[in-house]
Amino acid sequence: MVRRADVFRSKQGIDLLTGHQVESIDPKQHKVAGTTLDGREFEQGYDRLLIATGASVVMPDLPGFDLPQVLPLKTLQDGRRMKSLLNSRNIKKVAIIGMGYIAMEMCETLKALDIDVAMVKPNPVFLPWLATDLADAVRDEIAANGVGIHAGHEPERIEPSGDGVRLICSDLELAVDMVLVAIGVQPESELAGSAGLELSVADSIAVDRMLHTSDENVYSAGDCADAYHVVTGEKTWIPLALRANRAGWAVADNVCGRAKALDGVAGTSVFRVFEMEVARTGLNVTEAEKYGFEPVEMTIKGASRAHTYGDSHPLHVSAVADKKSGRLLGMQIVGREGAAHRINAPAVALHMGMTAAAYTQMDLAYAPPFGPTWDPTLIAANQLVKKI
Repeated sequence: MVRRADVFRSKQGIDLLTGHQVESIDPKQHKVAGTTLDGREFEQGYDRLLIATGASVVMPDLPGFDLPQVLPLKTLQDGRRMKSLLNSRNIKKVAIIGMGYIAMEMCETLKALDIDVAMVKPNPVFLPWLATDLADAVRDEIAANGVGIHAGHEPERIEPSGDGVRLICSDLELAVDMVLVAIGVQPESELAGSAGLELSVADSIAVDRMLHTSDENVYSAGDCADAYHVVTGEKTWIPLALRANRAGWAVADNVCGRAKALDGVAGTSVFRVFEMEVARTGLNVTEAEKYGFEPVEMTIKGASRAHTYGDSHPLHVSAVADKKSGRLLGMQIVGREGAAHRINAPAVALHMGMTAAAYTQMDLAYAPPFGPTWDPTLIAANQLVKKI
C-alpha cells in the first residue's frame, strides 16, 4: 500500500471514512449518500466534490466466467486471489483472454513460474494498434518464449473440468488450470451518470481542462474521467497513471483557489514482455485517418547502440506525420533495449506540435554505448520527411 488509512487521519487531519459506500450524488443539494459496511445509512454535504472512482475490469457476460479458477487482475484483492490460487493448487497451465498490456506482462510472469501459457482473443490481428513490422517483432519474441498465441478465436464459455476448466471458443478448446481475463477496463462512471453529470468517450466522465464536470462544483480525475488529446484536440479516454496523478494534483489546486488547467495527453505508454520493450506515443495511421489527417508512415530498423561498440540490438521505429502540414502525429518503438526512454523525445515533440522536419533538427544525446550518431527516431523522421 502507498499509504495507510491512519496516516491520512493522524498526519494530515483528513476525515477519511473507510467502509462507507457512496451510492448516490445530489448535485442540487450538494450531498452524497450511501451505506456503511454494517448497514447504516449516511449522508455527507459538500462545497466541492471530487469523483475519482477509477476504472473496473471488463468481464464477459458468458457462462463460466464466475468460476473460482477465472480471475481478472486489477485490484490488490485480485492479486491476492491469484496468488492464493497459485499457492494452493498445482497450476501448470493458464489461458489468458486478451493481448493488452496486463496480458503481456502476466504471460512473462507466469512463464517465470514454469507455467504453460496460452493467449486468446477474438480479433485475428495480434496487436492492431502497432505497426505491422513492430507487431511481428513482439509476436516473435512471445512465441520464442513458448507462449501459445491464438488470435481470432471468440470465447463462448468456460466449463469445469476436474480441478481445472475448459475454455471453449468457436473453433478452439483449451484445458487449463486457471483463466486470466485481461480484455481491458471501463470507467467507473455509473454514479456520476446517475447524478445527471455529462458522460463522454467510452462513458467516461466529461471534464474541461480544469477538471470541472458539467456541474461547476463537481470535479473528476483519474481513470474515470476523459481528457483532451494534444494531437487531435478532441476528447479521448486513455487511462494511464501519469494523467491520473496529474489530474488529482490539478483538482487540489483548483479547489484551493489556485487555477490550474491541463493541456491533455498524447497516449504515451510503454510495457515490457520478456526481453522486448514496446513503446508508443500519439496516433497510428488508422487513428490519424479517423481524425481527418492525411497520414504518411515510415518504418525503419535501426540499432540500439553504435555498431563500433558491439552488443547492439535491432530497434524498430514507426513514425507517422500529416502529409499536408508535415506535423508529427505519432511514433512507436520496439526493441530489446532503448525503446522505453527514447519514446519521451517524440512525446515532447507532439506536445509542442512539432513537424517531422523540425524533429530531425533535435539535438539528441549520443554516445556509442547508448545509440548510433543518428538516433533511430531521427532516422525515422528524416525518412518520413523524404516520403512526404
